[in-house]
This record gives sequence, structure tokens and C-alpha cells, in this order.
Amino acid sequence: MSRPCLRDARHELSYADVACRAEAVAEQLAEHGVGEGDVVAVMLPNRVELLLVLLAAWRLGAAVTPVNPVFTANEAEYQLRDADAVLVVTAGPGAPTAGLPSIPVDALRAEPDGGLPDREVRPDDLALLIYTSGSTGRPKGVMLDHAHLRAMASMLAGHLKLTEDDHCLLVLPLFHVNAICVSFLSSLLAGGQLTVLERFAPLPFLEAVERYRPTYFAAVPTIYARLAELPADVVPDTSSLRFAVCGAAPVSKELLERCEERFGLVIVEGYGLTEGTCASTCNPVDGPRKPGTVGPPLPGQEIGVISPDGRLLPPGATGEVVVRGPNVMRGYLRRPDETAAVLVDGWLRTGDVGRVDDDGYLTLVDRVKDMIIRGGENLYPKEIESVLYGHPAVLEAAVVGAPDPLYGEVPIAYVVTYPDVPVTADDLFDHCRQHLTRIKLPVEIHLPGALPKNPVGKIDKPSLRKSLQRGPLPRQNTSC
Repeated sequence: MSRPCLRDARHELSYADVACRAEAVAEQLAEHGVGEGDVVAVMLPNRVELLLVLLAAWRLGAAVTPVNPVFTANEAEYQLRDADAVLVVTAGPGAPTAGLPSIPVDALRAEPDGGLPDREVRPDDLALLIYTSGSTGRPKGVMLDHAHLRAMASMLAGHLKLTEDDHCLLVLPLFHVNAICVSFLSSLLAGGQLTVLERFAPLPFLEAVERYRPTYFAAVPTIYARLAELPADVVPDTSSLRFAVCGAAPVSKELLERCEERFGLVIVEGYGLTEGTCASTCNPVDGPRKPGTVGPPLPGQEIGVISPDGRLLPPGATGEVVVRGPNVMRGYLRRPDETAAVLVDGWLRTGDVGRVDDDGYLTLVDRVKDMIIRGGENLYPKEIESVLYGHPAVLEAAVVGAPDPLYGEVPIAYVVTYPDVPVTADDLFDHCRQHLTRIKLPVEIHLPGALPKNPVGKIDKPSLRKSLQRGPLPRQNTSC
């Protein structure tokens, strides 16, 4: 087929080109001994070859573990060894390989010889080993089969009403399941095309929108925050975009509304976990969107809320969010106890706190582990963050618990403001006092120039907490 399929700054490939080059890479991997049940690692920045390696390995019955290309040798070697990878595709000399055979990306073959026997991909073949961010210990390998990927791509393509006329601009990192499923597999299944950007920067991203005329993209809140803070004289042509997706981390309603108004976008917020093959809920593109929620469950999935003793709760009740469907992972690689702790009675326990309304729309309250216990009272940082986001000066906010000799824990807020809106910590304290009871007020509000982010672009709360674990914070005059 001559229809456009994949492109990046180096290549522009039709569907026929992709099939040909994936076959050539599969032959090359086979010559290195890769076969059914093996794991191939790919440690590359965003580029079409990363996707060709995925397709090539799957052609052989092998799985792929994508490795963050900016990992240190120690981080990369941990994943390579934990995944039992047999080969790694790298950006070139000097890349960490843990002593494994490797192929530099520039040496990947482009023309097949036609020597591979036919083999159908089986639904229960392991397809991906995606490693979690490791915010609570060493990263774990999430095992996703082809059945999980097919279910997720079908759900997303149907929910987002993707067709061959759609064109996705991929900007999220391809070592994460979001980019692989929302941008690559869903667009491929629909017969659309995909343009891969190596990395995100606000102005080059908007230039790419104007140049390539995509119909949609998926991004994390940090990207929308970077776009929202651009000077007012930046007025790009975004008229080709049918919608945009926001996920991977909580986002404020105010930030989404600001981006929608400024760039003329329809932004649908979704929610999911790597363990659920990316997405479990999403507001509809055409249909009732409820700001402040992450939408109803995707077709074929069930969402529930349970009490601490595991009972399913009625609509409107708050509890731990659970997910059930053909997208839920096989389990964690060689971690049966941790798998059993999250896969219970057919449900995936997410560790998120939320509630489902009468229409089935999910509102997230917070992470179970993020909850702050102040003098015996349970506080949810997301509630405090939502109030902070309601101030017109606030671009990003994060609230974490700090040790306190009297209350056990107290909330501390970190706020990044829009560059064109002057504000002080006292202004933000006054705003919080208008909307929060005294016990929920942050005892300190810091105004750093930026917040730490993890490799996926989420605000790195573990790093913020770690900086506070050195001991109780002294009481300050700005405390509430």
C-alpha cells in the first residue's frame, strides 16, 4: 500500500515500506538468534526504527522491552538483566548493553531477503515488557500480551472514532505504553498515519502541527502547561486538530480550559495504568464531556470503586478504583506476590482513590499512597492542588506530606506560576483559606521556578517527599 504510515525527521514510510523494513529487521534479529519467547531490548530516542524493531520482534514471536534512552548504565543494565533480554538495539557506540549482543540503529537492515518462514502472531504471546517508573522501589516489568495490545488499540480507535483520515503527531516517549498504544497501534489499526517527534519543545511542536497538519495528539499535563505559558503573541494554526488527549497524570480543569480556549482544541482527559495496557477511561470526543472527571470506561472495560475490605461501593461513594477487562496485564515479571496483591478476584487494584457518578464517569480523588494523615485526619493532596489550580496565577501545583512532631504529617505545597501573572505565597494562602477548612491548609507554599519530573513527564512527588524526609520542618511565620 502506498498510503503514508510512519515518518520522522529522517524517514517517510508507506504501509508497504513499513512491512518491508520490518521484515528485513526481523531477518536480522533472527540471524542473531532471536526467536519465540525471547526478549529484545530497544534503547532509542523517538524514531521510526524503534517501531520497526517492535514489529520485527513480534514477527518472530519475541517480546520487546523499551528502555529509556537517557538511563544511566546502572539503570539500563538493571532492566536488561531483569527482562532477560537476549539482544539490544542501541543508538550507537557507548550505549549500555550489559554485555549483551547489540545492533546499532544505523546498521538495521532495510531490504529483506525473503528467508523467514510464515508465522502468525498468537494472542497469548508476550508482546511488551514495560517497566514501571519505580517510584516505590525497583522498577517492575509489566507483562502485556498481544491480546492486551489488540484490545487496547481497538478500544481507543473505537472510542476516539479514528479512521484512515486521521494523523497522529507523536510526542510522548516511546519507552512508555501510552505512546505505543494511543499514538502508534491505534492509528495503525485505523489505517491512519503517524508522525514521530524525537522530543517535545513548545515552539518546535507547534511548528510541527502547522507543517504536518495532524488531526490529533496525546500529551501529559506538563506539555499542556508548557504550551499554556507561551507568550500571547504565539498564535499557531492548529485548525487541523480534531482533538487532543491528556493523560498519565492528574491535570487541573483550569489548565485544560486555558489550552482549549487559546489553541481552539477539544481536549479529552483519560485515565489508565501501564498494568491496564494504558487507558481505562476517557471523556468522549463527540459526546458529554465532564470537566474534572476522566470520563467513562472505554468499551469492554468495567470500572468500580471498593472499600478497604474489598466490597464494591455504590455510585458516589469514594474508595479505591478497580478495573476489569481484556486489557488487564498478565502480571509482573517473576513477582508473583506483587501480582497477587494487585490482581484480586478478576479486578486490577489501581491504588487510586476515586468515585463513579450515576453516568459512569470517574472522578479521581488521589493516590492511596499520596494520602496525608494530619493528626488522624485523612487529607487528599489532589483536593488542595485543585484549589490552588483555581487561582489564575497557578500553572502547576504539587502537595506532599512532610513530617511534623505534633501532627505526624502536614501538607506542603509547591507552586509554579504563569510568567505573566504576579503572585506571592501570601496571595495563595489567602486563596486557600477561602476554599479549604483549616486542617487542609498547607503549612508552607513554595514558589520554585520548576517542579521535578519523572521520565514520563509526571510531577515527581517522590523526589519532593524525599527532600522533606530529612526531619521535621521548622514552623515558619507563613504557616496557617
